[in-house]
Amino acid sequence: MQSSLIGPAKIITCDQLLAVRSQAKKARQLFVFTNGCFDLLHRGHVEYLRAARALGTCLAVGLNDDDGVRALKGPGRPLCPQDDRAAVLAALECVSHVCIFSGESVESLVAVLAPDVLVKGGDYAPAAIVGRQHVEAHGGQVRVLPLWPDLSTTQLIERVKALSSA
Repeated sequence: MQSSLIGPAKIITCDQLLAVRSQAKKARQLFVFTNGCFDLLHRGHVEYLRAARALGTCLAVGLNDDDGVRALKGPGRPLCPQDDRAAVLAALECVSHVCIFSGESVESLVAVLAPDVLVKGGDYAPAAIVGRQHVEAHGGQVRVLPLWPDLSTTQLIERVKALSSA
């Protein structure tokens, strides 16, 4: 394994993230949580994560593990393995912590974290956001941030396929 410039404090286990959440609560800091595959990081992701961080003191990102991405996105995904995706996310200044979680759904993690703010992108209807009920039941809020137009991992993959077959 090569050495990394990313400190271990940013990529943490789900149990460690629960401890971070507890500390944030005691310090009365706004804890923001989002999740996703982040398979091929692009500007839309970066702008989304910056906007999410602006909603609080700490931004934690739940990252789908490789099996979860495969289940959600289908064969051939993820393009990048979970450790690489976590390292890229952790390198962003706006991201406080990254936690790789197992399974297709983040609901159980959201339920125990009870973030102050749960954030998803504009491709989600608020009622369809996994964990929404848990967050609102604890007095938190759910925010949907606008998407950057014409920027998605799927669109990038299609563009690369089109260029390679041209």
